[in-house]
Amino acid sequence: MKIGEINSLKVARDTPHGLFLEDEEGDDVLLPGKYLKGDEKPGDTLEVFVYNDSEDRMVATTETPKIKLDQFAALKVVDVTKNGVFLDWGLEKDLLVPFKEQNKKMQLGNTYVVRMYLDEDTDRLVATAKVKKFLSNELLEVQEKDEVQLLVFQQSDLGYEVIVDEKHTGLIFRNEVFAPIQIGDRLTGYIKKIREDGKIDVSLQPEITTHIQNCNDDILKILQANDGVLKLSDKSSPEEIYEKLNISKKAFKKSIGNLYKLGKIEIDNEFIRLK
Repeated sequence: MKIGEINSLKVARDTPHGLFLEDEEGDDVLLPGKYLKGDEKPGDTLEVFVYNDSEDRMVATTETPKIKLDQFAALKVVDVTKNGVFLDWGLEKDLLVPFKEQNKKMQLGNTYVVRMYLDEDTDRLVATAKVKKFLSNELLEVQEKDEVQLLVFQQSDLGYEVIVDEKHTGLIFRNEVFAPIQIGDRLTGYIKKIREDGKIDVSLQPEITTHIQNCNDDILKILQANDGVLKLSDKSSPEEIYEKLNISKKAFKKSIGNLYKLGKIEIDNEFIRLK
């Protein structure tokens, strides 16, 4: 039976307090009656999450937590005590982040990216905000141009630091972000550059050559839908371009330059139009 994870367990017996479920080794855990549908019977297999209740007893639940063992997630602080802060992770008992596992004092109501682990001394599930100690860029499992999954975990002077595929750290430069980003956002990104020291530059847009072709197609469709005219030019602001086309100014300039060379558009100071 694995604490902090979803387990497939068989109904062993019924009691006034709920059902006792067993794993293949014969270890059992209580599924309290409040989680029962009423049609469960001995021998049935149930999918349950196993954790410690408020009295530190191992218990099962059919509810789905927002984080599981050895996973990262963005969780909100709902209580601050002398022992640390407690996070809402979707279950009845809140999740503790001890003071020693905080980078700085965590504030009530704020959301932080944490990782859940099993404390070997207490045998309890707890969380840590010191996520970087679980990440490494020494042996990278990604390469340039790869599509990756990102979790934004903090801001820096340069931009947004992200967890890359649950294994590495990366950076999205602030000047390459054209839409609001929040701590805890999960995004799809692309490996833009891997530096000699292993640091990873991440982009929210795919490699420019592939991306430009997609931009070309989108711009032509928008032009056709607007009587052949689009009130944007290379003098337009990055924000205005992103609002209308959902692309960066750099991509827009490359795309209209490409379309102009292909003889498909004309470029004016304030707009572009179909030829």
